[in-house]
Amino acid sequence: MATHRKPKQRPLAGGTARTAATLALAGAATATVLEGTGHAAPAPTVAEVRAQVSRYYQQAEVATEQYNGVKERADRARSALGRLQDEAARRTERLNAARNALGSFATAQYREGGVPAGVRLLLSSSPDRFLQDASLAERAGQEQAGALARVRQDLRDVQQVRTTAEDRLTEIRREEAALAAHKRTIEERLDAARQLLDKLSATERTAVEAADTAASAAPAAAAAAAAGAQEAVGRAVQGRAARAVAFAYAALGKPYVWGATGPDAFDCSGLTQAAWQAAGVSLPRTTYTQINAGRRIARSQLAPGDLVFFYSGISHVGLYVGDGKMIHAPHPGAPVRVAPIDEMPFAGASRPA
Repeated sequence: MATHRKPKQRPLAGGTARTAATLALAGAATATVLEGTGHAAPAPTVAEVRAQVSRYYQQAEVATEQYNGVKERADRARSALGRLQDEAARRTERLNAARNALGSFATAQYREGGVPAGVRLLLSSSPDRFLQDASLAERAGQEQAGALARVRQDLRDVQQVRTTAEDRLTEIRREEAALAAHKRTIEERLDAARQLLDKLSATERTAVEAADTAASAAPAAAAAAAAGAQEAVGRAVQGRAARAVAFAYAALGKPYVWGATGPDAFDCSGLTQAAWQAAGVSLPRTTYTQINAGRRIARSQLAPGDLVFFYSGISHVGLYVGDGKMIHAPHPGAPVRVAPIDEMPFAGASRPA
């Protein structure tokens, strides 16, 4: 009679057992992770969003000042290239004229050079006239030798000017590549700020942009409110500083546009440059160079018209107007406005005049 037995269960080998245990643990961990994904990360608070948007704007402004500096160098290189091209054209024209003169002389010399001088003397009906002509020809030859030397020098000069122009062109191309890189950085940071703001509800966005909205809602009213302060500043300060401050007050409400120097829009260093330009003082283009354009002063010495700088990288600047306040162009979406200098990390100050 046949006996039916269950097959024996073989114990798992050591390696197989460890593998099975590992898979079991992995499965448990995966299950835990999947369970966790059901809980969304808490939404950032209005304060956190405001802080992050501010960081994006500050990073964009750093790139903007770098862009401004590179653009200033590129503009200088283009001006130099234009002058070199004009100089090369003038020198080339003079060189061609000298070459033509030498060519005419060489042609005449060739035509007369087939007959030896002694034979021309024998055949001449007037030996005295021939000798006179020969003397003139010798002096003319010396003059032509000098002309030839000048042509050679002109040729070297033209080549040097063209080489320098090529160097300027190379410099411009390098600067243009840097401009494009800084522009991409600016646009990326501003786009990141916009995306963050777009995720907010209308109420939350209003809370984040409260200061900007209030300043841009009625620029005429803001200017009117500042009129009394401007008058007080005018009594307290005179001369160029007063004219720079008056320009800044007149710019209240105008939009921030990165890279702009007026008259209808400004970035931060574009505003301060334009304000002091109106006072007859030429400032360089960027925050990094403006801080060294005048006499450095302590915060306790601030007077209306002084330039005040912010952040460790000196990436923002405003025009001090007294009473702990400045006029500045903050960032995109925020017009030129009066603000306390304490609203950003103070980095230094300078007095242009």
